[in-house]
Amino acid sequence: MNLQEILFSQGFGTRRVCAGLVQQGWVSIGGAVCTDTLAEYETQGLSFAVQGVTWPFQERAYLMLHKPAGYECSQKPGMYPSIYTLLPAPLRMRGGGAAAGVQAVGRLDQDTTGLLLLSDDGKFIHRMSSPRHHVPKLYEVTTKHSLDADQVAKLLKGVVLDDSPVPVKAAAAVAVDSHVLHLTLTEGKYHQVKRMLAAVGNRVEALHRASMGGLKLGADLPSGQWRWLTPEEIMALYTPAAAT
Repeated sequence: MNLQEILFSQGFGTRRVCAGLVQQGWVSIGGAVCTDTLAEYETQGLSFAVQGVTWPFQERAYLMLHKPAGYECSQKPGMYPSIYTLLPAPLRMRGGGAAAGVQAVGRLDQDTTGLLLLSDDGKFIHRMSSPRHHVPKLYEVTTKHSLDADQVAKLLKGVVLDDSPVPVKAAAAVAVDSHVLHLTLTEGKYHQVKRMLAAVGNRVEALHRASMGGLKLGADLPSGQWRWLTPEEIMALYTPAAAT
C-alpha cells in the first residue's frame, strides 16, 4: 500500500491532506523522513510517525477506554462532553464517510465509569453488544442502602422492569460488602443496573464497569485514557470471565 493510502486509511485526513503531510516532511518510518506519497510499504507490523507521534498500522481499530464520570457516549452529546473528545483526531476520522471513526460498543451513562470498548469493525461491535451473544459484563455497584440476601436473591431470580413484562435476571450477583455489589449482566437495557436495584428497593450511588467477557480493566489504564487492545485481549472478550 502506498504511503498516502496508508495515512488515509488510518484517519489522518483526506487524501490531499495526507499527501501534504508527506510532502512537507512530517511523516517518518524507521526514523527516516518519507517524502514520496507513492512509496509502497508492507502494512503488516508497520509503524510510522506523524509529526513525531508514533502510530502502529491497524487494519481495524480495537480500543479500550477507561471512561471517567461526566462524559456521554454520544457523537452529539447534550449536557456533558463526548467520550470521543478523549481520543486523538485520527481515531475519530478513520475510514472517512458519514460514519467515520471508531464507535463505542454500547453505552455507559454519563455518571458511570469503567471499561468501554470502541472499534471501527461493525461485526465486532454487533457481536459484543448484541444480547443474543450473552457477553457478560461485570459491574461494581455502590448502593445507597445496605444490601441483604433477599435483594441479591431477587436480582438472581429476575425483576420486572417497566419496559418489558419479561423478568430481567442477573447472571451473577455477589454482595462483597454491605454497600458493594458485584453484578454480572449479559444484556444492556437502558439504565438497567439502576432500574434493577430500584426494583429490589435499593439505589445506585456509584457504578463502575470492571470487565467484559474475559477482559478486565486494569489499574494500568488511568481514568480518561485509552489504548489499543492486544490480539490476546480481543480473544479474551469471547471468553466468559468467572463471576466475582
